[in-house]
Amino acid sequence: MEVGLRIAKNGILTMKKSIVVSTPEAQFSAVVFRQDFGKSIEKVAKLGYQGVELAIRDPAIVDRKEIKKLVESFGLEVPAVGTGQAYGEEGLSFSSPNDGIRKKAVKRVKDHIHFASSFGAQVIIGLIRGKIEEGVGRKIAEEWALEATRECAKLAEECGIYLIFEPINRYETNFINRVEEAIEFLERLDEQNVRLLIDTFHMNIEEISIYQSIEKAKDHLTHVHFADSNRWAPGYGHLNFPKIVETLGGIDYKGYLSAEVLPLPNPDTAAKQAIEYLTGIDS
Repeated sequence: MEVGLRIAKNGILTMKKSIVVSTPEAQFSAVVFRQDFGKSIEKVAKLGYQGVELAIRDPAIVDRKEIKKLVESFGLEVPAVGTGQAYGEEGLSFSSPNDGIRKKAVKRVKDHIHFASSFGAQVIIGLIRGKIEEGVGRKIAEEWALEATRECAKLAEECGIYLIFEPINRYETNFINRVEEAIEFLERLDEQNVRLLIDTFHMNIEEISIYQSIEKAKDHLTHVHFADSNRWAPGYGHLNFPKIVETLGGIDYKGYLSAEVLPLPNPDTAAKQAIEYLTGIDS
């Protein structure tokens, strides 16, 4: 059976659910649990999630074997590993005009690939792709990003995992905001193990139709971030998640639904709301 699916008690095939958990030093706001890593993993399992998406700034400063042991002890999978903190906290970027920074960004993502391969997880290429800096033409920035992504994709292929490229809204980057732009980038890249991640929060800002964009993404899509219109857990904003889930089912999506939400009104409530709401509409 596909990694992102499970059989419910009623015999219906449903999508697995995960939530983003970060190591404690993170500054990224859309993470529910980040303080006590061990307790966070335990809470995720007890709430009924099947997976935990790991947000790690630098794999060199965490104990991969201990993390793997901990995650597996609670029967959890790791569907994806995030890299965005390396951009947000260190400025590492595939499209920086500084060649040294681009090389450091590639090295960091390669470290993430080695880390993620222990779990069979995908590696997210989100904000670490960077933005088009002032004075830099779009074409050259795209070429830098393509070159960096292609180099990382070669290693990911050797390790047997996917890279997943995420469109991000205009307020966070000026480089690939919409699903259509991401698909065009992937087609130019032409690497079979680089796929697409979509995030409902970003899509609410950028897409004319979330549902039509999901349908456009069907041949590339392997991971979905769920957050409501205000970046709170699903059910606290105005997005039509029943229709989103229905649309994903209609394209035979087989990956995880992964909550990447603000820890509001508090971390425990946000995590509980996300799993209960998503389970309620996907059953």
